[in-house]
Amino acid sequence: MIRKLLIANRGEIACRIARTAKRLGVRVVAVYSEADAGAAHVRAADEAYLLGPPPPAQSYLDIAKIVAIAQRAGCDAVHPGYGFLSENAEFAAAVEKAGLAFVGPPPSAIAAMGSKAASKTRMAKAGVPVLPGYEGDDQSIARFEREAAQLGFPLIVKPSGGGGGKGMQIVRAAGELKPALEAAQRLAARSFGDAHLLLERYLPAPRHVEVQVFADAHGRVVHLFDRDCSVQRRHQKLLEEAPAPGIPDAVRARLHAAACTVAREISYRGAGTVEFLYADGGFFFMEMNTRLQVEHPVTECITGLDLVEWQLRIAAGEPLPLAQHEIQVRGHAIEARVCAEDPSKGFVPSAGTLRLAQWPAPEPGVRVDAGFESGDVVPTHYDSLLGKVIGSGRARAEAIAQLGRGLAGVRISGITTNAGWLARAAAHPAFRAGEVSTAFVAEHGDALAGGADDEEPACIAGAALLAALAPVSERVSPWELADGFRVNLPARVVFRLKRGKQELAVAVRREGPSAIAAACGDARAQLEDVGRDGALLRARLAASGEGVDAFVAGDRVTVWRGADASTFDVIDEHAASSGTHHVAGSLATPLPGVVIRVAVKLGERVKAGDLLVVVEAMKMEHAIRAPHDGVVRAVKYQPGERVPEGAALIELEPT
Repeated sequence: MIRKLLIANRGEIACRIARTAKRLGVRVVAVYSEADAGAAHVRAADEAYLLGPPPPAQSYLDIAKIVAIAQRAGCDAVHPGYGFLSENAEFAAAVEKAGLAFVGPPPSAIAAMGSKAASKTRMAKAGVPVLPGYEGDDQSIARFEREAAQLGFPLIVKPSGGGGGKGMQIVRAAGELKPALEAAQRLAARSFGDAHLLLERYLPAPRHVEVQVFADAHGRVVHLFDRDCSVQRRHQKLLEEAPAPGIPDAVRARLHAAACTVAREISYRGAGTVEFLYADGGFFFMEMNTRLQVEHPVTECITGLDLVEWQLRIAAGEPLPLAQHEIQVRGHAIEARVCAEDPSKGFVPSAGTLRLAQWPAPEPGVRVDAGFESGDVVPTHYDSLLGKVIGSGRARAEAIAQLGRGLAGVRISGITTNAGWLARAAAHPAFRAGEVSTAFVAEHGDALAGGADDEEPACIAGAALLAALAPVSERVSPWELADGFRVNLPARVVFRLKRGKQELAVAVRREGPSAIAAACGDARAQLEDVGRDGALLRARLAASGEGVDAFVAGDRVTVWRGADASTFDVIDEHAASSGTHHVAGSLATPLPGVVIRVAVKLGERVKAGDLLVVVEAMKMEHAIRAPHDGVVRAVKYQPGERVPEGAALIELEPT
């Protein structure tokens, strides 16, 4: 068995791998960038070594440095996790050349699946169904335009290298093809070092179905059944479940067989996932992820197996722990990816310090795999995943209920998360019925948005501020109470709060030792049983009996009703006159990042919707577009420059 393991990753997956390794008695070595010096995965390790500055190219993608650290620390194996170097054949070869075990497939298998174009051609020859498309060596725009005309629209443009949906572009008309190709080539070259693209027939509303496979060094291959990962935004998965609902048994059997064929065709070893598009009873090979998937916990829940343990044992040369007939499905499981992002703003990533990160306590039916805790910093340099909440049960309906219960226990403040959106998605009638496709988010976006203008959370926030300002106890004197007492008038305190651009006045007053009444606009709330539970203030709404939570940190308060969070800033009337003001007509970046393209010049006339600047942050491109017709009067940043959150990028004078 492996004695000492270096985990060449960070965040949630590094913590997850460390947990199993320690259970097996394996010592864990972490690596970290300067941005992750105090991160949870560093604290979870027995030893930790600095890689370098925050940019991945100088830290988590530095092959030579990672291998050197593994040798210096006396490791006998390296686990790549997912992302970063996990599907890099050069990295796997370097690890093995150094005399270490690579916890993953052989370099030849990674290389075979590293190119979507080459793998698609190879799998078609092996008899695995594939979508019609073009993946040839001629990568000129003219050739793509000719091939697109023959294939017909809609089409999807994909980088041949890389994964995770990064760089994919949907093209619905001929006029959209050239800019989509240019954007995909630019991103693919920068992110994967390979600008090769392919075109495929685009299925507007298929399901994303995948099969977990495992293979050992002795030629044996098994599948661990299937998953459905259709609920996605920008080709990034949000909800995943196992087994995939509603697939006929005969089709499911062919799906499993096709996945095992893919693994055998490339002499695979270790954990891998074969991804398919499923529509109208047929399925088509997309790609193989030659690594452990983010969504592996749902497979663990329905099989009772530890996939990381299997990975470590196979990397140590052991045979597969079980034969195919010994692997059974028990129940159903659904995973929700809790990410630092704002669904109300198009899932734009969020970054900053977690003033509070409280996850639901693990219990039967609820599992949490988290990579961040209170006080941790969510950097802008990496992906936005904070952790995963998994619900499981004997049947799918029970798994949905358990997932909802788990999400209702997520309490994160300091950044914006998608936890409330995930809870609404899992409770949506279409999802509950298993009627989902990759178009789920587009079709039901409005229903999943939530009540952003609801004034009741402001009432709860005001009550929490009063409770935090003057906790009631027998020891507090009337002079310290700060309860708004006025002679012959109602005792009332008014807080001015801001949520986004919305300003609200909340009037609150004490109704007793543990009761507070609040009013905001037309909303009224009576809070009872107000008390503190650790960092949280907890109360109950008298009208409904619903429990609510609040967290006050300085001039900011976050309140929760179930999984839904609302954050308010307290307006300081005295400091308002000295605040920062944006220049009229300027356009600001929504979060810190790096400018990768400036599409306009000084003095240029633009129309509303025209592309102005592209900023990359948290592994995603964010296009800043003109909100109105105008003339560019200033360009504040150039490609390659880092920009802080809220920085004015362009000054646009209206015409």
